[in-house]
Amino acid sequence: MRPSRGVPLLAAVLAAAALTAPTPAGAAGDDHCARQDRVRVPGAAHQRSACLDDLTTTGLAGTPYTDMADQAGLTASATRSPSGVPGVQIDGYFPDSSHFNDTHGWRHDAQFVIRLPDRWNGGLVVTGAPGNRKQYATDKAISDQVLARGYAYAATDKGNSGVDFYRDGKRPGDAIAEWHTRTTQLTRAAQRAVAQRYGHAPRRTYMTGVSNGGYLTRWQLERHPGLYDGGVDWEGTLWAAGGGQPLRSLPVAVARMFGAATDEDMYAAGFARGSEFLWPYHEKAYWGVTQKIYRAEFDPAYDPGCPGPSAGSTTEQILAPCPSDASYDYASRPASVHRAVERVALTGRIGRPMITLHGDLDALLPKSTDSDAYDRMIEASGRGGMHRYYTVQDGTHVDGLYDAYPDLLRPILPCYRSAFDALVAWVERGVAPPADRTINKPAGGDVVNSCALGTGEAVTR
Repeated sequence: MRPSRGVPLLAAVLAAAALTAPTPAGAAGDDHCARQDRVRVPGAAHQRSACLDDLTTTGLAGTPYTDMADQAGLTASATRSPSGVPGVQIDGYFPDSSHFNDTHGWRHDAQFVIRLPDRWNGGLVVTGAPGNRKQYATDKAISDQVLARGYAYAATDKGNSGVDFYRDGKRPGDAIAEWHTRTTQLTRAAQRAVAQRYGHAPRRTYMTGVSNGGYLTRWQLERHPGLYDGGVDWEGTLWAAGGGQPLRSLPVAVARMFGAATDEDMYAAGFARGSEFLWPYHEKAYWGVTQKIYRAEFDPAYDPGCPGPSAGSTTEQILAPCPSDASYDYASRPASVHRAVERVALTGRIGRPMITLHGDLDALLPKSTDSDAYDRMIEASGRGGMHRYYTVQDGTHVDGLYDAYPDLLRPILPCYRSAFDALVAWVERGVAPPADRTINKPAGGDVVNSCALGTGEAVTR
């Protein structure tokens, strides 16, 4: 998980995108625009459709149809993305009682975006927002590329967002449990909306996501494999009943912030040797706030004097670590806390092909306690044949940090794009992806826009 809005954090927590008046970018074709009203998203309490010249961020930047601020930090600045994809965009929301998401001035959660390109390839890609972001967060990282490939695209805000998302629901774990419901709800609704638009249901549906969106990819392929044909998990958060999870590793990082943990303690908690140059940034931007919001979600009674952050908190209050979180010991917490985690825990029993990518310098969700552990869970469940796991050398949790450390990091996005293509070939043509491996950082070339999963020349995007 990452803080609300990513890099820079001040903008991440406080800034909202400046949106212009809701005027369509243009008509992509008279026959197309004439048919857009036939598409009604099943179950939506509200929807608004527009026929647009370009559904990618190139065409949508500065309009109400995307939110560039919510994408901040997820991609390197030199990332190249396709453009010029005309089609219909549907924005709306499902019935919900919470009001964290103020996009479009709606102040209504369970918001979604569905994009339907004119030139459709018969497929649908679904995702949930990473971290505590909203429905437009992965427009550049995911939507642009899959739209250019001809896929319809659907994304959800997961039913709650922002630093006080944990306030949603009545019981510990309710807010995260709603993420599952909203992703399943959107998938089913988008499949039917696609059928209305094109005359038949999608032939293939893929689930994918980054961080918390990667967690949802894992969960959906475990619990609802019949809805999907496969998925790509980009450093998904691991919640496991008896295994690795952020509430075990993050307290050590917070303790280090208070001088109560050494580098050796960090390594023992799973943080990688060689990632030390990233720790000062994570001390300021990630560790304290992430520990607080997760602990507030699952264990709200832990320290009444140190509640989780809220929308009314100052930036300093949001980012400041809570001293008691430095000594948080999940293992010793009451059974009710463990039950709350078990409600949303993964099992490893995926029911469809899945590819996982994780950077070996992830300083928020260390791969040794996250994707390494999840890979073992998949193997233990007998599903290893449906899984491929790629470690990206010098990759970290958000690609935006590459701009600050180009000599020390590499973006994961180009490897993600290659992995998505490999998944499609696996599912649709029976071409098995390369075996589990580390994707080594090349000595030269355009690492921002190219990545080869196996041997041979990298394919530039």
